[in-house]
Amino acid sequence: MVLYDAETAAALDYAPDGILRHLHTGAYTFETGATLPEIVLGYETWGTLNADASNAIYIAHALTGDSHVARGASTEPGWWDGFVGPGKTVDTERYFVVSANMVGGCSGSTGPASLDPDGVAWGSRFPFTTIKDSVRLEARLADELGITTWHTVLGGSMGGARALEWAVEFPERVKNCVVVASSAESSAEQIAFAQAQTAAIRLDPEFAGGDYYANELVPSAGLGIARRIAHITYRTAAELDVRFGRAPQGDELPVSSPGLDRGRYQVESYLDHQASKLVGRFDANSYLVLTEALMSHDVGRGHGSIESALARLGDVNFLVAAVDSDRLYWPEQSERLAKLLPNPCKVQYITSPIGHDGFLTDIEQLSDALEENIFARESGLQADAG
Repeated sequence: MVLYDAETAAALDYAPDGILRHLHTGAYTFETGATLPEIVLGYETWGTLNADASNAIYIAHALTGDSHVARGASTEPGWWDGFVGPGKTVDTERYFVVSANMVGGCSGSTGPASLDPDGVAWGSRFPFTTIKDSVRLEARLADELGITTWHTVLGGSMGGARALEWAVEFPERVKNCVVVASSAESSAEQIAFAQAQTAAIRLDPEFAGGDYYANELVPSAGLGIARRIAHITYRTAAELDVRFGRAPQGDELPVSSPGLDRGRYQVESYLDHQASKLVGRFDANSYLVLTEALMSHDVGRGHGSIESALARLGDVNFLVAAVDSDRLYWPEQSERLAKLLPNPCKVQYITSPIGHDGFLTDIEQLSDALEENIFARESGLQADAG
């Protein structure tokens, strides 16, 4: 049975892979009670949806990611190009892949920089957003695309939180769920790291309480500091030591300057570079919104406990993965999640010296586990989800 009308089918047939599109979803009331009159979701697709819409995979991006998972027909590389595409682990000749920019973001979806009905940026008036809000809006996108049930929802880091929330919020709409380098709830330490980042933005003199869009200057310094803090948590002490040690940056002199305006170590230059890259492409308010959404992550909220929330999952098949050197999302958190599932599973490990970012750089290590535990199941080749 075809689950979508001819007009939608035609649009899907001719939409180029990896090209940003926009869905107007109407008014939305957020989990905390605030309402916006119109929410737009920026999204991209790859591959072709089959007649019964059974081959759809949803990929959720991480904190500062976007919907551009793979290059497709575009000129820009995707952030999981080695993992998603024709003949790759997530094979777009076999599956219809969808990814949306999270609400509150700045890459196609409604966020603080979006204009209200009077043409003024929402800014400080943008509602507090949660991971639950993200998936409830993404469900509207699935409806529009004619997808009643996802073959798989998959994500790493904040994307992993969104994948898990998808399964808890809509267990009847998810067959397989892949949670990489994430957890069932944000820990106190993760909240603490995040609070330091959001404080850096709010304390920037150009922040203007979040209403800086009409000003000549924006809170770039605060956003840059936030990125520096975050990036340290994404890597490992061992990697930074091996790559940079105590070496100075070029001809700069970190020690011998007689004044306060000293030169930099290489690791400082590296962090400056990471900050500059993000400031050039990301909105400070969106960083606040998404960071605080991740701080709020708790699949147990509204269900009494994490255990009660996970009990809703029923027959959803899970693959839980961790990065062995991760010092932001500790592997112990993945182990706990895997044990609390209705059908506990063995945690799959990505081996990487770089830490949390291994979920981006070394994701192909999960290819065999995904094929065995997720993709082969539909052919009856793998009956045991564990």
